[in-house]
Amino acid sequence: MTRRTNVLGVGMIKFAKPGASDDYHVMAANAARAAMQDAGVSYEEIAQVYAGYVFGDSTCGQRAVYELGLTGIPVFNVNNNCSTGSTALMLGRQAIEGGLAECVLVVGFEQMEKGALSNKYADRPNPVEPHFNVMERNQGVDSGPFAAQMFGGAGREYRWLHGTKRETFAQISVKARKHAAKNPYAIFNQELSLEEVMASPQVFDPLTRYQCCPPTCGAAAAVLCSDEFAKKKGASNPVYIKAQAMTTDYRSSFHEDSMIKMVGYDMAKSAAKKVYEQAGVGPEDIQVVELHDCFTANELLTYEALGLCPEGEGEKFVWDGDNSYGGKFVTNPSGGLLSKGHPLGATGVAQCTELVWQLRGQAEQRQVDGARLALQHNLGLGGACVVTLYGRD
Repeated sequence: MTRRTNVLGVGMIKFAKPGASDDYHVMAANAARAAMQDAGVSYEEIAQVYAGYVFGDSTCGQRAVYELGLTGIPVFNVNNNCSTGSTALMLGRQAIEGGLAECVLVVGFEQMEKGALSNKYADRPNPVEPHFNVMERNQGVDSGPFAAQMFGGAGREYRWLHGTKRETFAQISVKARKHAAKNPYAIFNQELSLEEVMASPQVFDPLTRYQCCPPTCGAAAAVLCSDEFAKKKGASNPVYIKAQAMTTDYRSSFHEDSMIKMVGYDMAKSAAKKVYEQAGVGPEDIQVVELHDCFTANELLTYEALGLCPEGEGEKFVWDGDNSYGGKFVTNPSGGLLSKGHPLGATGVAQCTELVWQLRGQAEQRQVDGARLALQHNLGLGGACVVTLYGRD
């Protein structure tokens, strides 16, 4: 019988633009200290560490946590592209549920460079790239960063299928900036109008600059533990992981001539279905969602993949305001990747942090009233998608 995994403590630092942050090991250690303080545990009580990052040497995790102490414990370095943080969380949960550890630390961090899409790591092989002919056949290839071409291509395909206005994608950025304005940890705290989003330079139609997440430096951390450990620490009602699933690419990602499928739609839909089945709930039971809005097009697609609205009704969902406060689901109250920022290895753990604060009622101006179930979606092309459901009794 598996054991429940509690999120005993969380912490993060304010995200920053490249060139304006501390070194990665300083950011990671500061986030980890915040999480351990929140959990009321010392580093000596941590049995294992899962350190997530994308750009860096093979043992950056050790460099980061050695700032906390030298206790000889196992440190696992995790890299799963943009889903790295949630992958590290999943590994930590498995250690707790499997009885291998009572308390583990998960830390995600990234020190990115300006123009990250063309940085020194850009020449690494990408398992998606050999299948790029899907876009060449269907959408045509313009100039623009590779990731923007893929997600922008998916946005074009969605527009052609459903007649969606370009302004609909832009409105998602307006919502993101409005939410981020209330988040002191976000990289962008200034609101934008629809006109400003639409007038920003085009990156890859229908995406403009303000519809693409920025390169970001940052770190976040979480302390996971068993029920027995939580009781020992006097935590009577902690947030816990109610269900979790990871999927990788299906044949449909590359063999159905669909950019929507290539950027992870089927991965997300399948992972969400597994989570709902594990937990015995449906999307209608959820109050707050942190989803992977690397580009506005992906947020729109993910509404449907997660079952927040029927397929083909994403545009109505946006203009009805069902993705924000006063609507059906508050999506990305943190501002999401678009406005909070996207330090690749930290993103999944930062999503966890926001949702834990929401379920505790500690999200201050961003608080979603009555939040009891929170859904997390973290996507990395190449590919992997992790969907996690958090609850609090």
